[in-house]
Amino acid sequence: MLLQEANPVLDLMIKNQWLFPVTECVHILSFALSIGTIAIVDLSLLGLGLGRKAAAPMWRSCRPWTLIGLVLIVFSGLLLFATDPDHYYLNPTFQFKIPVFLLAVIWNQTIHRKAVQSGDAPGTLSRLAGAVSLVLWIAVVFGGLFVAFSG
Repeated sequence: MLLQEANPVLDLMIKNQWLFPVTECVHILSFALSIGTIAIVDLSLLGLGLGRKAAAPMWRSCRPWTLIGLVLIVFSGLLLFATDPDHYYLNPTFQFKIPVFLLAVIWNQTIHRKAVQSGDAPGTLSRLAGAVSLVLWIAVVFGGLFVAFSG
């Protein structure tokens, strides 16, 4: 509770009734942007996406949008967290979401990226990279959805 007493973000969110919902909308839309672009590449790695085009050119086209979405996710998430750190920090679903989010980002910036840049036709390793990526990001989304209902 002490954190909330000296929290300028919370004060601003209280004084402006639209700031929290707008921040929440930015957070959700940013997830849709970044995960949507990642999913396009993942489906291509699985041999299922957009006319079965190669993953590498799609990844290059989507990458700026993915990064913009991820930056907005982090900043809007930090603002939301600052409004009630105790609620989020002690929330078991939030405790699940954040490590999975970090794992998904690390996966996408390492193994996933190598699979995409290999340029090979969808093989076992690229399919595995795409499938793991999809599972991680879906877990992050569900973790975010259930934060409000747990804790």
